[in-house]
Amino acid sequence: MSGRVLTRLAPVVLVLAASLTACGGDGDTDPPATDPTSTSSPSDSPSDTPSDPASEPTSADDSVAVTVSREGGSFTPNGERVELGIGQALVLTIEADEAGEIHVHSTPEQDISYDAGTSEHEIVIDRPGVVEVESHDPDVILLQLEVR
Repeated sequence: MSGRVLTRLAPVVLVLAASLTACGGDGDTDPPATDPTSTSSPSDSPSDTPSDPASEPTSADDSVAVTVSREGGSFTPNGERVELGIGQALVLTIEADEAGEIHVHSTPEQDISYDAGTSEHEIVIDRPGVVEVESHDPDVILLQLEVR
């Protein structure tokens, strides 16, 4: 009777062994294919082409430019919110019909004196939060810098 049982079990054991070998073969093959080839190719293609050139210059290397106009006793913009990255430069172009001063309520505070005409000034904020840029004469909030 044990010969018959072995004869009946032999095909089942062979099928199970073949199944396990096939699974083991796939498991052994996947990590090398996934690690050097698959992981590098898909992430390199999307990152190098659309993401890296678009992301790096806009967030780390490029500055944000805003023009502030003073005409008579009024300013433009008036309370506009501008998003900046931590350490990203804000380049303010000031077009004014008379000299004045703008205050940046950051830590530490920054004062920007300007003459009549057009001038350019750079502001860099190195802490997250909302920073107001204002004039005290007249008393107007020009910008709210949202630094992240």
